[in-house]
Amino acid sequence: MSKIGLTFLFLFSSIFSFAQRREIPKLEVLTSGAKTSLRGLSVVSDEVVWVSGSNGAVGRSSDGGKNWKWFSVKGFEKTEFRDIEAFDATTAVIMAIGEPAYILRTVDGGETWKVVYENKTKGMFLDAMEFWNEQAGIVIGDPIDKKFFVLRTFDGGKTWQEVPDAYRPIADSGEACFAASGTNVRALDNDEAVFISGGLSSNVFIRDQKIKLPLIQGQETTGANSIAVWDRYKRKGGDQLVVVGGDFQKPDSDSLNCAYSTNRGKTWKTPKTPPHGYRSCVEYLDPKVLVSCGLNGVDYSVDNANTWKWISKESFHVCRIAKFGKTVYLAGNNGKVGKLVYQYSTRKRT
Repeated sequence: MSKIGLTFLFLFSSIFSFAQRREIPKLEVLTSGAKTSLRGLSVVSDEVVWVSGSNGAVGRSSDGGKNWKWFSVKGFEKTEFRDIEAFDATTAVIMAIGEPAYILRTVDGGETWKVVYENKTKGMFLDAMEFWNEQAGIVIGDPIDKKFFVLRTFDGGKTWQEVPDAYRPIADSGEACFAASGTNVRALDNDEAVFISGGLSSNVFIRDQKIKLPLIQGQETTGANSIAVWDRYKRKGGDQLVVVGGDFQKPDSDSLNCAYSTNRGKTWKTPKTPPHGYRSCVEYLDPKVLVSCGLNGVDYSVDNANTWKWISKESFHVCRIAKFGKTVYLAGNNGKVGKLVYQYSTRKRT
């Protein structure tokens, strides 16, 4: 095929793909019934999906969610694994919140796990994990001695180093993070991360900036739960940011539960039509298309978070798009895993 033909094919595919994302999808439940609350979700490709949760549970599918293999991590049968990062069908890292806090790694598809980090410090509570690539990653934890706890890895999670106290962000009184979906920290560009907080105070932290969010706050159960950045995969830096949260004790309240920024977090706006309740996770699918989920259902936006449509009343904790693919998966209570299904077929990420 000529270069002109290839260029036309690429442009046609991109336009079609973007247009398809703007169609409202349906929610398909793939599996449920396991005795675990799933808050960790890592989608490697359309076919390879990993989940993690309470009761030491880890699940893996290699055929797009048709079949699942479930593991109870030996020695951690009562542990909550609130986040997971998978690199392929055999290699993954899981995070146990505390006390004590653990990080474990597998290289054989979940059959065996190695403890790669342990911290028995009183009050230790890990909230979320994010990787820039297969080597560099970060973990955010609740404040210890009034400063947020931060871990870094540069070898794919084999070893972890604590960021020195002098470089840890300072927390307000009553400010912490929610380990709701593993998405309160995200890669902002090649070597920078952004994270959000909640509780008595709710802020977004970007480099040395601490910016107050226009979300409900003032109670232990209020504030930001999840942040999404467009577009970490293109490595151009994230100018578009969306944050969701609310009050998890009031799952149907849509009061100040979402905010978005188009200038890298300098200023924030609230939606014309917000998500229809407390939301624990938000994910960009395209420059203007997002999905968000919570205790009372799933919302979808096609105008960069300004208006949201309630597309399902199925409860989910976390939603993620494939790193190398097109499919959007969700996970929640009772081992429930679902995915978004479009009228034709889920498109390639542009």
